[in-house]
This record gives sequence, C-alpha cells and structure tokens, in this order.
Amino acid sequence: MRAHLTLLAAGLILEAVFGYPAWLYRRIGHPVTWLGALIAALERRCNRATLGPARRRALGALTLALVLLAATLPAIGVEALCHRLLPGVMGDLVLGVIASSLLASRSLHDHVRAVAEALARGGLAGGRAAVGAIVGRDPAALDEAGVIRAAIESLAENFSDAVIAPSFWCALFGLPGLALYKAANTADSMIGHRTARFADFGFAAARFDDLINLPAARLAALLLALAAPRRLPAALRAALRDARHHRSPNAGWPEAAMAGALGLRLAGPRVYEGITVFDAWMGDGRAAANARDLAGALALYRRAVALTLALVLLFAVIARG
Repeated sequence: MRAHLTLLAAGLILEAVFGYPAWLYRRIGHPVTWLGALIAALERRCNRATLGPARRRALGALTLALVLLAATLPAIGVEALCHRLLPGVMGDLVLGVIASSLLASRSLHDHVRAVAEALARGGLAGGRAAVGAIVGRDPAALDEAGVIRAAIESLAENFSDAVIAPSFWCALFGLPGLALYKAANTADSMIGHRTARFADFGFAAARFDDLINLPAARLAALLLALAAPRRLPAALRAALRDARHHRSPNAGWPEAAMAGALGLRLAGPRVYEGITVFDAWMGDGRAAANARDLAGALALYRRAVALTLALVLLFAVIARG
C-alpha cells in the first residue's frame, strides 16, 4: 500500500497543478475518451432493439466485463513494468504521472468555475449554456438559482466520483484499481441510464457503479463536512438525515453534506428531457442560491481536495515508517 499511496499523492498533486494538457488531448485524446469509444462501439453492436430484456442484460454485463478488462489489464502491465525498470520511489512517481490522467480535481473545479464566470459575464443565458456542459438536466428550465444549484450539485457529486472514489481504489489496488474504477464510472455515465434504450443493457454498469461508489460517497461527505468546521454539525446532520432519501444510493451523501455546509437546499425536483423527476431535497436551508454560494462551494471544494491530499500524504509517511 505504501507504493500505492506514493503514486496517488503524486497523481493528485500533478493533476491539481497541471491538469490534463490540452496539447496532449489534441494529439492522443484522453483515457476516458478511449474507453468511451470502446463502450460506444460495443453498445452499437450488442444493444439491439430486437433482443429481449434478458438477452440485453446479459450482453450489457458482457460489455461491462470487456471494458473493465480493457482498462485493467494494461494498467497491471504498466505498473509491473515500471516497478521492474524503475524500482522504488522513481517508479511510483512515473506511475503517478500516469495516474494524474485518471484524476480530475482541477478539471472539475475549472468546469464549475466556468459556470460562475458565465453567469457574471453573460447573465442567465450564459450560465445556462455553461451548466449544460456539466449536467444532464434541461438548462432552459433553470432560473439563475437553479443554474447555481445544478453547478453546486455537480461539484459535490463529482467530488466523490472524480476525486475520492478513484483515490480510494488507487490507494487499495494501485494503478489497476484506479483504471478499473474509471472504466466502470465511464460505462455508467454512458449506458447506465433508466431509459428505454439503456434500462436493460446498462443495468450491470449502473449497479456495479453504485457498488464501487458506496464507500467513497460516504467518505466524500465526511471530507466536505470536515472542510467546513464552522458548519460541521449541520453538514453531518444533513448527510445522515437526507442522503438516504436521494434517488441515488450515493449522490445524496456529498450533495447533502455540501448543502448543510453552505446552508442551502440542493437536489429536489429537476427536469430531464422535458420530464420532471421528483427527488427529495438535501439540506434544509435556502433554495434561492446565489453567486456568493457558488463561490463558497468552490472554496469548500478546494479545502476538501487539500484535506484529501494531506491525508494521503500522512498515510504514505506512516506506511513508509
């Protein structure tokens, strides 16, 4: 685990400082886009409307298994090769560079900050356009408070999905654990939907993603609460009281903690493709979120990421000792 923690610390620091270079994306894409292309190709071939529900579920499970293998086996090989050719800390640091491409603390922060900047520069129309890039709900149905709540909810949920969950599995299983998580999470984001097209084919992807996010979602809620010491009781109370009422078994935990930490109400009814989804409210504060709340959410997120890194470094030092 010492090596896993060292490469994770390196990956978190490198991604927070540099992100994923735009020039590299233009040249070779990104590991998530590679996985996405594979998932899309398998879905086109296997998810045929003429097949019955049981057959589509089976093919969806097979698709998930193939994607997980396609991500994990190369990661196992790369990790073994690095440790063989570069034993010790140097190998861990090289693996950390690779791991940084599968973490997204900076990317998430930049996408949510872009919503705040768009609102300030372009008003409601600008905010709707910016938030539409990071959430699945209908931006046209959102007023300014709705745009801000959507951005904060995305920040909270993806703190778990893009930072804590990949870090958790990397700490346990190294680069292969990180790669497996990203593959599963990408599959869920693409095919794990409750629609006529994906309800059966994406069933395995959705359930597996729920399973592997269970520990990270609760840990993310705790870290968000700890990052808001003045609102710590309110954040913990909201998470323990409200998270179980969320339609997702995991998303409610960081969303409720964020709501309690900011004194807001998050989640609640939302519109997707013209259909209103009635979800429970997280937190018992104001629903009328404003620009100051979004700035506060970003500051809270930065503190939570810093706390995460500090804990990883602490455990790495303890493991080395």
